[in-house]
Amino acid sequence: MKAGQSSSGPSWWVSLMPFVILIVTLATVIRAFEGDALGGPGQVALLFASGIAVAISMFFYKTPWSLFEEAICENVKTAGQAILILILIGAISGSWMVSGVVPMLICYGLKVITPGIFLLAACIICALVSVMTGSSWTTIATLGVALVGIGTALGYSPGWTAGAIISGAYFGDKISPLSDTTVLASSMAGTPLFRHIRYMLITTVPSILIACTVFLIVSLCHKSPDAAKTTQFAQALRETFHISPWLLIVPLITGVLVARKVPAIITLFVSAMTAGICAIIAQPEIVWGVAHAGEDCTYQGLGFMDGFKGIFTAFSTSTSVDTGDASLNELVATRGMKGMLDTVFLILCAGTFGGTLKASGMIQSLTDAITSRIRSRTAMVSATSVTGICSNMMTGDQFLSIILTSSLYKKLYDDRGFDSSLLSRTVEDSTTVTSVLIPWNSCGMTQSTVLKVPTIDYLPYCIFNLLSPLMTIFIAAVGYKIALREQDSAKPSI
Repeated sequence: MKAGQSSSGPSWWVSLMPFVILIVTLATVIRAFEGDALGGPGQVALLFASGIAVAISMFFYKTPWSLFEEAICENVKTAGQAILILILIGAISGSWMVSGVVPMLICYGLKVITPGIFLLAACIICALVSVMTGSSWTTIATLGVALVGIGTALGYSPGWTAGAIISGAYFGDKISPLSDTTVLASSMAGTPLFRHIRYMLITTVPSILIACTVFLIVSLCHKSPDAAKTTQFAQALRETFHISPWLLIVPLITGVLVARKVPAIITLFVSAMTAGICAIIAQPEIVWGVAHAGEDCTYQGLGFMDGFKGIFTAFSTSTSVDTGDASLNELVATRGMKGMLDTVFLILCAGTFGGTLKASGMIQSLTDAITSRIRSRTAMVSATSVTGICSNMMTGDQFLSIILTSSLYKKLYDDRGFDSSLLSRTVEDSTTVTSVLIPWNSCGMTQSTVLKVPTIDYLPYCIFNLLSPLMTIFIAAVGYKIALREQDSAKPSI
């Protein structure tokens, strides 16, 4: 008897009920609240579905509450590091903007990157940085924000720009040995890290090459904006912020910490603090303006308390800077750590939902129903991919989805004689990269918030992310380099 189940656990159709209720509730929430659906109502939908799962399990199957409490606490504990990183990313978004780092990168980028290769360049740059940092979130929160600004100035739609940024960032995240999702997927499947990365290249490289080709074609077909408009955009930034190459010290210090493999939380904290110091030195008027937002007074120098209040405001809450251009004002506005609280709320509610499903035995029941009908290698990989995507939709968190999908299919892959690397690759191809495409997933909500582009707007243009699960199924179907366990290598794969 499995933990969380009575002697007669829930059947697959009973186990499906919380999922159906969640989908119906989320659909209703999105229709009723539209853009505000994930500002609280979506999270309530997750808790409502969790309550249904608990009620069914406790009333009909006598599952004790202690099992639910234990599973929920374990899930929340697992997500603790992601929550702290998320809060620090909020601090970085505020400090990098107020200090002038992002405006500086935009101004320099407009000089270097031409419209004819912009989307391709954005994808490649984010891929390289993400490989080095091991974090798509950090890459998007720093360079990604600057590239959105550059794309806007060059006349690209925010959806295309965000799609190129996210495609590159998640490609780099997947193949980086520093990535937490890469390490988690390989460890959950029991695959050595570098074997997992090498095996992923078989599906990842074709997907990113196709994505880059699309981005290049779109860039070449893009009609360049009036040069005067681009110049006006950059000039407005220069008149508002003090643009200096000395501000490069912030991304350089961040890069050094990453290269020395300093833990992500420490790196993000140091980066935010360094940007805060640079803001006081390079942008005193802006820091003063942030400190006295809404007050009717005139700048007469930056005092200690002004600087202290301005920087802590940039770290923690919403800031705005008047550039004289309405669209540019929206670009340079930030929400700080407070802007990430909806996503933190989402992670906690997603952890609750995932914990209740695990403790009730409903997930295991559904998986048993699926795996009992799998007869071929292609069906097995397809089922794993669909489960990974559905887990992202249901739990709202990529870490929980990786753990859940790997745990459910590990025995099946082993029983069929496949090497664990096939499982770890399939999980990454279907779970890590699709999390950002789901509006109520922590990744989708985070990147949408950071880039200020709704998930539904960039989803069609995340070419790499859309191709990855299809590519992993295609490679399984053609049977190219399907890894078997060593003792089973002489046997034909199914």
